[in-house]
Amino acid sequence: MYCGKAVLSLLIIINIVFLAKSHIINQNVDRNIDLSTQLVKESIKITAEDSDNKPIKEYIFSLSENDSKKLAFISATLSLKKYLDIKQRKGATDKNEYVITFQTPAPTQVFHIELVFTNNVIPHPEQIKQSDKQLVRYTGNLYYFSNYKTKTQKTSIKLSTSNIISYTQVKPYNVVSNKVKYGPYENIDEQTNVPLVLHYENNSPFMTIKYLERTIEVSHWGNIAVKESIALEHSGAKLKGSFSRYEYQKDGSSGVSSVKSYKTYLPASSTRVSYRDSNGNISTSNMRVMRDSVELELRPRYPLFGGWKTHYVLGYNVPTFEYLYKNNDNYMLQMRVIDHIFESMVIEDAVVKIILPEGTSNFELITPYTVTRNKNELVHTYLDTVGRPVITFSKKNLVENHIADFKLKYKFSTISLLQEPLLVIVFIYAIFLFTIICLRLNFSITTHSHKD
Repeated sequence: MYCGKAVLSLLIIINIVFLAKSHIINQNVDRNIDLSTQLVKESIKITAEDSDNKPIKEYIFSLSENDSKKLAFISATLSLKKYLDIKQRKGATDKNEYVITFQTPAPTQVFHIELVFTNNVIPHPEQIKQSDKQLVRYTGNLYYFSNYKTKTQKTSIKLSTSNIISYTQVKPYNVVSNKVKYGPYENIDEQTNVPLVLHYENNSPFMTIKYLERTIEVSHWGNIAVKESIALEHSGAKLKGSFSRYEYQKDGSSGVSSVKSYKTYLPASSTRVSYRDSNGNISTSNMRVMRDSVELELRPRYPLFGGWKTHYVLGYNVPTFEYLYKNNDNYMLQMRVIDHIFESMVIEDAVVKIILPEGTSNFELITPYTVTRNKNELVHTYLDTVGRPVITFSKKNLVENHIADFKLKYKFSTISLLQEPLLVIVFIYAIFLFTIICLRLNFSITTHSHKD
């Protein structure tokens, strides 16, 4: 056993040394950074070559320490949206590295890396008055942070408006309307870190879901009930001073960074949609059935300013046959981990609970990305005996790119479907039996007289 571990460790060290001594050069890097919302969306097109003309099997992608803490999503693709295998590097001292594996090794590889960062566009100043516009600051890296030398690089940045207060000025650069272009820069050394700072106007909705609890209750009688409990906070610049409803309604430019309403998209087959908070049902919402979804425009009871919070519950039903697949006693539930709640959404903490029918067993959960699997629970509802199993998992720092399907496989005997009808029949029979017995018994109190 110890010999096997020693050999494995040696192979890891050899692999690390081999990768460190690779002769890969970034011939061209083209970065596009979108800063028009509260998210930082970065797309990088890389042309990598091996100077020794050897096939490139793996490429090490690195992140600076600051970017690594704020990374929410990463993916790598070839042309035509062919996804590459990308995993966090194991055995390395630096945990901010990812290994991209190419199915077809070649001396030249052209691929794309998509990144989404959260909490990297910060309100500056942190507090504003109701009539003020929201200014934000972004801090990043001017150059592509890489383990390899970069021969040529260009960066294009898209902002929400053309109102730019200040920005990093390293020639060559160019500013046109709401776009800032840097480069081309040449002969950049490995892991060169030069701060890139932009201070600009951004009035897009800064909304963060602090906590989301998504409950999916599965019934084999044709219905799946979904309930989402959402704690929402406006994470933009906090409101300084008091709020004036009169000014807000009178002046269209008052509270431009506040949130009056937003759109949530539900599955096309959604029915019995409800939207309520602690005070009851919220009627200020509009629902529109579209071809491939249900558009729900949600309007809170009051507009949300920076630092303001709200909590509501959104519920809907969908038919079982669209999401539940059966093969004898083997079932597979396939549904989304999260729904589209609003544009450029950020979910700090999400918990998904799947309530299965009583009598299910042999659970196998398959998720599209790494999640934290929590301990199974039991919940008791009507007509239950031992309770219904609850499969629970959680995930932090979610964005729109995490909208993907999970699969839950389990076993359920068809005979178990008769449990609830039989319980109802037995209950009704017991009531009738008890009624008959009561009618036949004589509970009257009488006095019998005796004659001499």
